[in-house]
Amino acid sequence: MSDTNETPRQDIYSRITASVVEALERGVKPWTQPWNASHAAGHVSRPLRHTGEPYSGINVLTLWSSAMGAHYTAPIWMTFRQAIELGGHVRKGEKGSPVVYANSISRTETDEATGDDAVRSIPFLKAYTVFNVEQIEGLPGHFYTRAESTRNPDERIADAEAFFAATRADIRHGGDCAYYSPGLDYIQMPDFAAFRDAQSYYATLAHEATHWTKHQNRLDRDFGRKRFGDDGYAREELVAELGAAFLCADLGLRLEDRDDHAAYIGHWLAVLKEDKRAIFAAAAHAQRAADYLAGFSRRQEAAA
Repeated sequence: MSDTNETPRQDIYSRITASVVEALERGVKPWTQPWNASHAAGHVSRPLRHTGEPYSGINVLTLWSSAMGAHYTAPIWMTFRQAIELGGHVRKGEKGSPVVYANSISRTETDEATGDDAVRSIPFLKAYTVFNVEQIEGLPGHFYTRAESTRNPDERIADAEAFFAATRADIRHGGDCAYYSPGLDYIQMPDFAAFRDAQSYYATLAHEATHWTKHQNRLDRDFGRKRFGDDGYAREELVAELGAAFLCADLGLRLEDRDDHAAYIGHWLAVLKEDKRAIFAAAAHAQRAADYLAGFSRRQEAAA
């Protein structure tokens, strides 16, 4: 399809996919959050709206990518108008970052064959621009305040332990490999002491727990994977990578790169270059997986 036939929505897909591809070609995974959880906005290290509400799905990736490129350490973003309403102003010459808003509109159409009216839902994607608070001057002080972390990197982390325990997944320990067994429906993890630190352990567990959600009795996610490295395999691994990133951000953990995942970058690039919607779909699946896993803790808390 030529550029002259590109619709605005397709252009959004192309632009965001191109930025992810460019990062991967440099060996950088843009879903590794660029800041730690030391901002006073809270322990969550997802990108946040000015209200404190976390972004989700593809917007997490685009804002993490922008933050890495510009070396921002604050997780808060807002529009030009929101900055003004809060008493601040975007510094002259600053470049904003794109985020997207997905929704649908209903349209009544007449069936030519029957003459009956039918309501059809039409999805749309709209892009708008936000700025990091480090690009903005004059905001109230709490937008810039940082807090120091006192977490011991070698100790088990109570909230992460509780989060994964609430899923009641069959998590087994031993050996030197981490994986999810679809046929037997269990997660295998090396012993806690085998990991470099606690962050590495929980990041790996988050990855495998995301795979765990694909079971037919859970989210029933199937990309038709048949062998290592094929299209379906690459798509599922991309979902697990993004799911782990979202979970680590929500739990205030640092996502650790695993050596075996470096081999996947080429497979991911092949998928993304072939299908510019693939990263959007993967982010949506990852968000559903993260929400599904978080639901166990929410229900447990509600029942307490």
